[in-house]
Amino acid sequence: MTRVAKRSMSALLKAVVAAVKLVAAEEIMPRYLKVAHQRKSDGSLCTEADTATQRALTKKLQAILDVPVLGEEMSADEQHAIWQSGNAGMWCIDPIDGTSNFVRGLPYFAVSVALMREGKSVLAVVYDPVADEVFAAESGKGAFLNGEKLVGREVADSLEHALASVDMKRLGVNLVTQLAAHPPYFSQRNFGASTLDWCYTAAGRYDVYLHGGQKLWDYAAGSLVMQEAGGNACCLEFDDFSRGDMWQRSVIAALDARLFDEWKNWIRARQ
Repeated sequence: MTRVAKRSMSALLKAVVAAVKLVAAEEIMPRYLKVAHQRKSDGSLCTEADTATQRALTKKLQAILDVPVLGEEMSADEQHAIWQSGNAGMWCIDPIDGTSNFVRGLPYFAVSVALMREGKSVLAVVYDPVADEVFAAESGKGAFLNGEKLVGREVADSLEHALASVDMKRLGVNLVTQLAAHPPYFSQRNFGASTLDWCYTAAGRYDVYLHGGQKLWDYAAGSLVMQEAGGNACCLEFDDFSRGDMWQRSVIAALDARLFDEWKNWIRARQ
């Protein structure tokens, strides 16, 4: 009988995990519940922890692999320039996804890092420093939770029994009305950290997921975790998730293929 080799994280992925955890310990958690904040031009929050974490991550990631870093806490012009120049390799980071939660003491936020090549994520790390959970993935090599193969829990047997993660922002009026008045699922959550939403769906903690529009750094890491966990994702407009607008991409996702089809069809019939 042939023995199947147990999948384990590569040296590169382990190095990125270690760097992310160290930066979170040094730059994020000492500031948790203690840091002032301000609003950016788009109305979102930014704190000293966000900027300090982005600086520290940039330094450590480039010491691992010296390619450009595209971070959330950059101007749009800087982000676009890095995207245009980073086809051969680029780090994409969100230093704190869920800054509003971080500021208010809600323990649902994460550090997100993706290594991208030719516009596609090939390595991903999402770290929740409160729960001390690391979701990680590498293209073709599987998804992991705290270094062990990510094995999703058994999901709901039908959409009507499902627990859904739904962010109503940027969804059309008709779809929002239908979700509010006639939800097809059993219960709904929205905790405000897209990277964790992806990973929780990949782990089967949420049965189905919907978001009206995410930035590149919101989905770059989480979508690879979902893919490598064997999950399914598309956009509101396209079955091929990668065809969506890279700067504002909608998400329909589920770990289970049958549940994914039921969820996708329900949504698209009500857009």
